[in-house]
Amino acid sequence: MKIGVVGKPSSGKTTFFDAATLANAEIASYPFTTINPNLGTAFARYPCPHKELGKECNPRNASCMKGTRFIPFSLLDVAGLVPGAHEGRGLGNQFLDDLMDANALIHVVDFSGLTDIEGNPTKGHDPLEDIEFLEKEIDYWLFGIIKKNWDTISRKARMKAEKLEDLIYEQLSGLAMGREEVEHVVRELGISPESKEEELMELAKRIRERSKPILIAANKIDLPEAKENYENLRGKIKDKVVVPVSAEAELALKRASEAGLIEYIPGDSEFKILKQLSEKQEKALNYIKENVLDVYGSTGVQKILEKAVFDILGMRVVFPVEDENHWTDKDGNVLPDAYLMPPRSTALDLAYKIHTEIGEKFIGAIDARTKRKIGKDYELKNGDVIKILVRK
Repeated sequence: MKIGVVGKPSSGKTTFFDAATLANAEIASYPFTTINPNLGTAFARYPCPHKELGKECNPRNASCMKGTRFIPFSLLDVAGLVPGAHEGRGLGNQFLDDLMDANALIHVVDFSGLTDIEGNPTKGHDPLEDIEFLEKEIDYWLFGIIKKNWDTISRKARMKAEKLEDLIYEQLSGLAMGREEVEHVVRELGISPESKEEELMELAKRIRERSKPILIAANKIDLPEAKENYENLRGKIKDKVVVPVSAEAELALKRASEAGLIEYIPGDSEFKILKQLSEKQEKALNYIKENVLDVYGSTGVQKILEKAVFDILGMRVVFPVEDENHWTDKDGNVLPDAYLMPPRSTALDLAYKIHTEIGEKFIGAIDARTKRKIGKDYELKNGDVIKILVRK
C-alpha cells in the first residue's frame, strides 16, 4: 500500500511528508522544491495485543509506545502541481506519473490563503480553488489516457473481440486500479463504444473517485487566516474528508521528542516536558499547545494518515507469529511484526505477504487467540494474531 502526498508548490506538503516520516526532505518557500519524488515510511497506530499477554512486545518492523503499535506503510511526496499539469505544464507529467501506483491521496492545502494557485506569496486566496483544481487535473489526465486509444478500444468492443470494460481496464492497468472498480463504473454509467467525450470525462472522474480517493489536509490551521477559511468553507466541502492540520507543529513536536526535550507520542493531544527549555523553545511549544492541540485535539497529521489507511482504504492490522501459545517468533520475540492487509485479505494472502515460499507451502493457519485451525479462505480481521502452517 502506498499513499501519495499531493498539492501545489509551497502548500506545506513536503513539511507534512517530513513530519509524517522524519525523512528530512528538502523544504523551501519557493515553487518546485520537490523535483524528484520522496519515498518514506509513515505509520498507522493500533492497540498492541501484548497487553492481553501481560508481556512487553519486541517489535521488529515498527515501534510500540505505551501499548500503541505503529505499523509502517509507504508515503510518497511528489512534485508540486499547478494548473495545466495534465498538459505538461510545470512538472505535471512527472507529478501524474509519480502518483500512478498510489492507493489514496492526501491533498495538502494551504488554508491560510497566503499562496496563490501556483504557490506564489499572496493574500486572500480561496483554498477551495486549490481543492477543485487538483481534482480536475487528475480527471483530465485520466480522460487523456482513456481518450488516447478510444478509437481502438471502441472498435474492438464493437467487434466483440473483448469486453469494453476489460479494454478500458487494460488501458488503466498501470494506475493501481482494481478491475472491479473499473468494471463497476463502466456499467454504472452505461459506457458503450458509442460514448461521447463528455461521458468519457465522467468516466474518468468516477474512476478517480473510486481508485484515487482524496483526503484534504487543511494545513497551516494554526494561522488566523486558515482558521477563518476552514470555518467559512465547512459547508461547501462537507462531502469531502477534511482534517485540520498543522504539519509544522507535528514536525516541531517530533524533533523536540527526538532531542529528548519532551515526551510525545505522534497523534496525541498533549506532550510532557522532560528538560529545562530555553525561552524560545518554551514559547514555541506553548504556541503549539494553545493554537493547535488545545483547539483541534492533535496536529492532524497522524489523524489524516489513519483516516486514509483505515477509514478510506479499510486496511486491517494483523500480527503473524510462529508460536500460537506465546505469540512469538522462533527466537522468542513477542509479536515481532505487524502488517497492514487490504480488505477481504485471507490467511493465504498473509502467508504470501510474509514470504512467497511460505505462501507456496501454505497448508493452513491457526487463530492464536482461539487456537482454532483456519483455512486459506479465512478473512482476516483487525487485530488478528495468526500462525501460518506450512508443509515440510
